[in-house]
Amino acid sequence: MSRRLLSGVLAGTLMLAGLGGCGIPENTDVQIEQRGPAAETSWSSGRGTEPPTRTASGSDAEAFVRNFLAAAAGEPDRAYDRVKQFIAPTDREGLQDKPGSEVALSVVRLTDDPVIEPDVDSMKVTITVQQVGLLRANGVLTPPLATETTYEFRLVNAGPAGQDDIGFYVSDPPNLLLLSDEALRRFYEAKSIYFWNSDRTRLVPDQRYLSSAVPAERRVSEVVRWLTGGPSEWLRIGVSGLPDRTEMINNATGSDGRWEVNLDMPGVDDQRLEQLATQLAWSLRDLDLDGTLEIKILNQPRKLVDLGEQRSNNQLYRFEEGAQRFCVYEGAIHALAVANELPGMVPVAAEVNRDVVSAGLRRAGGEVLAALVIAGESGRQRLAVGRGQGTVQNFATSESAHAAIGRPVWIRTDGRPSGLVVVDGGLYRFDDQAVLRPVSIGVPGRVSAVAAALDGHRIAVIIGGVLHVAAIGWEGGVPTVGPVRRLVVSLVNPTAVDWAGENRLVVAGSAGRPAIYDVSVDGALETRLREDTGAAATQLSAVPAQLAPPAGSFMYEANRVAYRSNPFQRLEREHVQNVTPPPAGVRAGYPTAPFFLY
Repeated sequence: MSRRLLSGVLAGTLMLAGLGGCGIPENTDVQIEQRGPAAETSWSSGRGTEPPTRTASGSDAEAFVRNFLAAAAGEPDRAYDRVKQFIAPTDREGLQDKPGSEVALSVVRLTDDPVIEPDVDSMKVTITVQQVGLLRANGVLTPPLATETTYEFRLVNAGPAGQDDIGFYVSDPPNLLLLSDEALRRFYEAKSIYFWNSDRTRLVPDQRYLSSAVPAERRVSEVVRWLTGGPSEWLRIGVSGLPDRTEMINNATGSDGRWEVNLDMPGVDDQRLEQLATQLAWSLRDLDLDGTLEIKILNQPRKLVDLGEQRSNNQLYRFEEGAQRFCVYEGAIHALAVANELPGMVPVAAEVNRDVVSAGLRRAGGEVLAALVIAGESGRQRLAVGRGQGTVQNFATSESAHAAIGRPVWIRTDGRPSGLVVVDGGLYRFDDQAVLRPVSIGVPGRVSAVAAALDGHRIAVIIGGVLHVAAIGWEGGVPTVGPVRRLVVSLVNPTAVDWAGENRLVVAGSAGRPAIYDVSVDGALETRLREDTGAAATQLSAVPAQLAPPAGSFMYEANRVAYRSNPFQRLEREHVQNVTPPPAGVRAGYPTAPFFLY
């Protein structure tokens, strides 16, 4: 190691800034209040970019470590070659090459700034991490296999003494391919592909990661191969893959708005071709691909698809109206009015709109579905469920009273209305007659919150203070929750969750202080939305990005006070519609349990 480099290192321990993901310092007066991503692709900043080379950082040790944690990014078949360029020649044998289809990258989130310490003839690097997941060659981020919380390696000079600009090599490297979550954000694009549910009435999104280094002419082929390979493991209970033995014949070809895909697809008929056309049209949307796509089966032209028209004729989600804000005030549901938004009409009849603790409402086929948590004697609670055209007047009430019932959520389904709710720490489903039945989730722990995705086949659930996701199957019209998948996120002790888009969650928890984050459905990508909510958020409701306005907005309750985002504002009595002002000298209460109806 050169004297000049060592003198710089000895001046103090080098801390690698900017790699801590969304970690929040213990003491800071700075607050970052920002809008959540407005679209599903907002996490995708890379476009045709390769990860940095070993020499790109010059003699900057901090930049070198940052680049080393990004070296594995890119196309899988060259991942080992890229990483080996960073490793000292004498240490390269420890990394055994694998075929591109078997390459898996261990995605890690740094929980503290990496530390670089001087040694006799090298520098010791220590990184402290969360194991986020395993990024496989098919673009799926699966649960992590590694359990290490720290990694140590060394930096040695790449050139002779006195030539600091030659850069560094890694000595004693980790025996696996590491990828930081920041590198995942920078060098991959989050994409949604779609699979039909079991009865082929609705498409369900499946998040994948596409290397931004993949050239444009091969991106269509990558997406089609993802579809032929089948859905992510955690989704299988709720979706159907393509017919067994479906394969792509050669790569997709095309340019100037016309593409061809050639498949071997056993048992395909006209109906299945139409469904495949819709599946492809939506799965290729994130590639900004319009124009026409010709589907061939065993080299024979079978269907010509106008991609834009196919999407227009087969909408993923149909909304009858925009989202409207409501809350609970003095035991009744009231509309909320905020700037530039017209308040809605309360869709619950006045004679039954009383003793309400929280509520979940949804529009479905011209009807309004309403589920209310009603306070009774001695503070015990019951669930009341009703449906109606415009205004819900009649409610069925659950047979038993309970100590605590969480905010109920409706599951989008084409059959009999159904929903989920947390009752006394357990997960239950309910129907339109308020009959409660326990739901088996296969994981021990107290359930504290649940939220349902727009597609009606995925949920997020907080169990034992840990965030999970799961798929829903609908065999015989009865929802069955599949195995839950634990998400590794920066927030600890999450308290509330809702879906902010197809593959995005808004989550309340603690990051040193009570906070709210935007989190990807696999837990890998995070955006800080609210760094300090003052107290833990106990209820949270969001508007999915697919619905505008107010797309990306959310509301929450903390310490019995409600707030809204965009901009952040405490909701006061004057925001509540159709209430009588309190007598002179009497302090008005605050609205609670805010929610959206859409």
